[in-house]
Amino acid sequence: MSTLSSGDMDWLAALLLDVGTAEIMPRFRNLGDGAVHEKTSAADLVTEADVNAERVITDALLQRFDSAVVIGEEAVSENPALLEGWSRAEGLAFVVDPIDGTFNFASGVAPFGVMLAVVEAGETIAGIIHDPVGKDWIMAEKGSGAILRRLDGRETALQVAEPAGAVNRMIGSASWQYMPEPERSTLARNQALCLGSVAYRCAAQEYRLLAGGHIHFALYNKLMPWDHLAGSLITTEAGGYVRRFDGSIYRPEHTDGGVLATTDIDSWNMVREALWRG
Repeated sequence: MSTLSSGDMDWLAALLLDVGTAEIMPRFRNLGDGAVHEKTSAADLVTEADVNAERVITDALLQRFDSAVVIGEEAVSENPALLEGWSRAEGLAFVVDPIDGTFNFASGVAPFGVMLAVVEAGETIAGIIHDPVGKDWIMAEKGSGAILRRLDGRETALQVAEPAGAVNRMIGSASWQYMPEPERSTLARNQALCLGSVAYRCAAQEYRLLAGGHIHFALYNKLMPWDHLAGSLITTEAGGYVRRFDGSIYRPEHTDGGVLATTDIDSWNMVREALWRG
């Protein structure tokens, strides 16, 4: 069970809603000149909305949890040393992706989200993914199940799909663009073995599809904590199975080795074998 109180979880959800309303949505399809910058490539962007949202979230977290560590994607982009040993810090650590799917956001299309994970003693104990467009959340605390919470307060339990039983009956997401060759080409080709594929360029929304029972797997090679800690916990709490590519448990300190999230262990093995097939 999480050591956070129900009041803490409600406060965190409200914080993400407030930031989405004040900092993100006013800039959606309304970014001015100079508001978008490349980081590592034309597909890896940062906007003034990312920077402002992360600043507001970080400030609010440190006011409420004054001894906590906060790891934000944009702060780490400016100072990579922040990633060193953060998951072993005493007390709570918060991991923030102010806008997951920045390429989509900057392009004026809707698949993006705000992601927040809570880590304690080297374990992810809570995760929240907020959709600023739909104004709702998927969220989980370790050992308590996963829910979809709507703006009016209604909550629905999340449950991954029933196992499909074969790769050719699965729909999934395989993000191969950060993979080295020949894996990149192999996975891109072998996706054709599946019933269908989705590629939102937004882990926040792809984890929502998986935890909500709409797809059967999601696969990522780039393993930064803000991209996957919240979604992997929510998927696990929704009954799913999440492991790194070598079958080991994905933990907050991992930044390599990829992650494959599926509905169950048998599906994990099927996808792992089929997509890497030579």
